[in-house]
Amino acid sequence: MMQRATRRAARRIATAVVPVAVVGTLAVPGAADAATSPGTARTTATCPPAATAVGYSDVLNKTVFNGIEVGGLSAIAYDRRTHGYVTVEDHSGTQPARLFFFRDAAAPKVTGVLGLTRPDGTAYDGNDFDGEGVAVLPNGNFLVSSESEPSIRVFDRQGRERGSLEVPARFRVAPAGEATVNATLEGLTISPDGRHVYAAMEGTLSGDAPATGEGVWRRILVYRPHGGGYRLTRQIGYRVDPGNRIADLAAYGDGRLLVLEAAYDAAKGNTIRLYAVRDADRAPDVSRVANLSAAPSRAIVRKELVSDLVHCPTLGATSPGPQTNPLLDNYEGLQVDTSGLRKARIHLISDDNFSATQVTRVLTLTARLP
Repeated sequence: MMQRATRRAARRIATAVVPVAVVGTLAVPGAADAATSPGTARTTATCPPAATAVGYSDVLNKTVFNGIEVGGLSAIAYDRRTHGYVTVEDHSGTQPARLFFFRDAAAPKVTGVLGLTRPDGTAYDGNDFDGEGVAVLPNGNFLVSSESEPSIRVFDRQGRERGSLEVPARFRVAPAGEATVNATLEGLTISPDGRHVYAAMEGTLSGDAPATGEGVWRRILVYRPHGGGYRLTRQIGYRVDPGNRIADLAAYGDGRLLVLEAAYDAAKGNTIRLYAVRDADRAPDVSRVANLSAAPSRAIVRKELVSDLVHCPTLGATSPGPQTNPLLDNYEGLQVDTSGLRKARIHLISDDNFSATQVTRVLTLTARLP
């Protein structure tokens, strides 16, 4: 969760919002998914060290679907049932918790909205549900993490809760546990084969903090299929760069994760880095490690920088707020597609916090992932 101070206390239904439809693209030689508009220069739009910027779209920004303002989007996952994407609205105040569906990341068009309810059919809202991560299970049900408690719940295609995944007691928000409010289960993903679910903490548990200095250690929960559901089997340790948080993660192969690290500075704007992790399915189990800051380095997974997005080309993007690179915003959702592609296609979506100084933007990159 980021820049929460700019968010309205409650969501309002927009009645006169003018959609913004800005799309920037650069042609990337050899990349089949790169669009080219007339007069666009052919260039390698490198986002060092290993990614390429394909394009972005602001079509979803400040738009309205069936009388509902679209915003606060904090995750993105591919939904095979709709041949499109699903995202979750976070911290919706008194408005119902919900998922939005859209197609075509290059020019997103909202196709539906689904309210999330308890097993008895009563609606969740921002008072007890802060949706941050979303994944689509092999049977089509939705897995949604909320950082209020935190929790990971299973919802059917009608939006009704059908179950939940175990979250260890120490992950609960203090004083019930060791987590900080608005810094819990921000990242959620399922492996392409459906055999692993990963849920990442945004912030450091108090028990993992060093005696002095910044807490840079995070825990990622790992679940495996069991009895028609998923069972928590282990935890893995991850170290963020100083000042960063985990905003999301995406599984793109057997034990392979792409992690979105993010930070915000009021004067410079957002910074975003993408890191690849290999062998996450075989990484040391740190469930019994009391304090990650005191754990040996071999207990923490290794990561490899894929892209530092501050150094991407701007693609002609503009920003209503201060940004070192105006292409950036509060990116909180990450999705990776490697199916049949020479390079992975990476989509990021930003959470505008329903703020006039932020943008709902979908950014597309390509990269050769390790």
